[in-house]
Amino acid sequence: MMNLTQKCSKLFFGAGVRVVTLALFLVVFGASAALAQTRAYVPSQFDNTVSVIDPATNTVVASVLVGDAPHGIAVTPNGAFAYVANQNSNDVSVISAATNTVVATVPAGVDPFSVAITPNGAFAYVGDLTDGTIRVINTSTDTVTTTIPALGSNLISIAFTPNGAFAYVTALISGTVKVINTATNTVVTTVPVGSFPNVVAITPNGAFAYVANQNSNNVSVISTATNTVVATIPVGSNPTGVDITPNGAFAYVANLFGDNVSVIATATNTVVATVPVGAGPFGVAVNPNGAFAYVVNSFANNVSVIATATNTVVATIPVGDFPSFIAFPVRTSGPTNKDQCKNNGWQTFTNPAFSNQGQCIKFVNQMHDQ
Repeated sequence: MMNLTQKCSKLFFGAGVRVVTLALFLVVFGASAALAQTRAYVPSQFDNTVSVIDPATNTVVASVLVGDAPHGIAVTPNGAFAYVANQNSNDVSVISAATNTVVATVPAGVDPFSVAITPNGAFAYVGDLTDGTIRVINTSTDTVTTTIPALGSNLISIAFTPNGAFAYVTALISGTVKVINTATNTVVTTVPVGSFPNVVAITPNGAFAYVANQNSNNVSVISTATNTVVATIPVGSNPTGVDITPNGAFAYVANLFGDNVSVIATATNTVVATVPVGAGPFGVAVNPNGAFAYVVNSFANNVSVIATATNTVVATIPVGDFPSFIAFPVRTSGPTNKDQCKNNGWQTFTNPAFSNQGQCIKFVNQMHDQ
């Protein structure tokens, strides 16, 4: 196993002359899709594996070999497939949760790093670290159907608004967040934030985006209504990962060099707790019911499980060599059958939202087809 100095060196420089820093891990889970919904996926870049965690036992139940240097990962809303960006092999591995095997490999540019899946599960957006583009994969065919160019280098994280209308993308070097209209796949605005923005997470009501700024030691809060920063919250040393509880009440922020997690109350945008975890915490994912926050400790090769009721670590799970991100299935409260779309029922959904009954039915079909 590499020592810490070797790991840091490789993380900073990647392969060849890529501009890679300790920020560059991004955010943000089987016998059946229903079972898979409860599982978490953790890529480890130095052994090219994805660890599958069963939160019922907090144990790794499978280790899936993927491409070279896996980083960002996202899971379809129905939990059936996980998409992981392999930085050095320039592709995306598609993992079947039913078999824990790679069922497709999608070429994805020169340096794929971040991945996010739309709330309806129809597309996976893959951010490139070097050429500053996003490649859009159709999850029905596992092919790249669109390329969004010129977003700037070092695209670290992508997050969608709950209705899927916009994607927020962090650009590390420029210290900005790009806002993409997903209907046209064009950048509609650029929001300046702190230095070296890493992971972005959006509140369940879609009103705010929280951005962890590694070199500023703070979190920028963007109002999605105005696309302006409305609050800046000091946190720990070198914040990287962030995720928000399903009720929107708290944001959990991993502090890479602080070996701890800052807990932000979103009502006041203040830190209300600091939780010690393992060495080099990076990725964070709150489980679907909000009871636990899973924190990837990159230097310790494990995952800390925080009980959100007490903000204490209740379990530590060994994973692969130099893990970075973690993902549960994309959160959604959309319809589960076509009858829910009828008689204007489509109007009652906000995550995702629909313009008509046909869109609602298409969403149900997509969910069942995955």
